[in-house]
Amino acid sequence: MALDLSRTMLSVAGAGRSNLPRGGLSAIDQVRGDALRPPLAPGIWGEVVVAGNTLGFAAAAGPTLLERTEELVAPGGTLLVEIAPGPGERSRYLGRLPPGAVGRLLEAPVTAILPRVEREGFLREPRRRSTSDFHRWKVSELTDRWGRRGWEVLEILAIAPALGTDPERVAAVAKSRKAWSRLLEVEERVGRHEDRWPQAAAILLSARKGGPPGSGAVPGAV
Repeated sequence: MALDLSRTMLSVAGAGRSNLPRGGLSAIDQVRGDALRPPLAPGIWGEVVVAGNTLGFAAAAGPTLLERTEELVAPGGTLLVEIAPGPGERSRYLGRLPPGAVGRLLEAPVTAILPRVEREGFLREPRRRSTSDFHRWKVSELTDRWGRRGWEVLEILAIAPALGTDPERVAAVAKSRKAWSRLLEVEERVGRHEDRWPQAAAILLSARKGGPPGSGAVPGAV
């Protein structure tokens, strides 16, 4: 089920039905509504996802939005949240190489690439917007909150902290399936390091709600 205030975003979710795996869901239910007052039964959902930095864009209403979202999750269910702690980063090493060279480099084993990336460090991206109406949540704000409430943090991952969103280099790497696979592995391994979290443009955090797994949960997600 997809819940959003925007009809356009719901249409995008509906258009994604063709990408659903065979044998899985055949459709995505679309519900237009306010996540601050979700028209959904609380405490029964096995998986709940808050994507698109919704918490940040909610600004002062972010804590309320998080509270309403947590209430939807069934005991033993999982919550996945996206936040934007900082402006983003990218690897100095990959950034100074020409796009074609980056594509060729990423054909090499990850163990040969990571030391160079880590040795040269990372450049912070420039801020792209005023933060007056956008709250940059810190990882600790969520992990501390969930710890107090008996939730178990499952995973924390910074998104694309190495190559970032550099279109030329991304396009060069995408030409090779092997290079693309290696890039994903590099990004994931770099993104799991907590030093990359404070400046990340996007972070995914998942947590399990306390309680017996699956008690009262419906076999679905929102």
